[in-house]
Amino acid sequence: MDIVKFKSEVETLSRFIQTYCNDVKDHEQALHIQNISYQDATFSYEVNLCNDCRVLLEYGIQRLQNCPHDPKPKCRTCANPCYEKPQWKQMAKVMRYSGMKLGLSKVKNFLLLRS
Repeated sequence: MDIVKFKSEVETLSRFIQTYCNDVKDHEQALHIQNISYQDATFSYEVNLCNDCRVLLEYGIQRLQNCPHDPKPKCRTCANPCYEKPQWKQMAKVMRYSGMKLGLSKVKNFLLLRS
């Protein structure tokens, strides 16, 4: 996967986990700044997450960095999933919740703009 696709995947993953953490978790959040190296590039991102969500995000990014597929399939349709079962279940829960929430906000914004 190229660096643009990788950055996009990381941004999507962090946005989904941030949404879940803000809405569902009652733990104390802290600002985390992470530097990521991928291929020959390095970039950083900032998230405000509880410790559990930060660990899940770091796990997901590590899996993205090591994904052997090109082009990268959606993780849920991958023939050789690289997530361990507990992280897979937690990530599926996060994706279901945040996907619905972010999808509904897009529809809401679209409808508000049209009225």
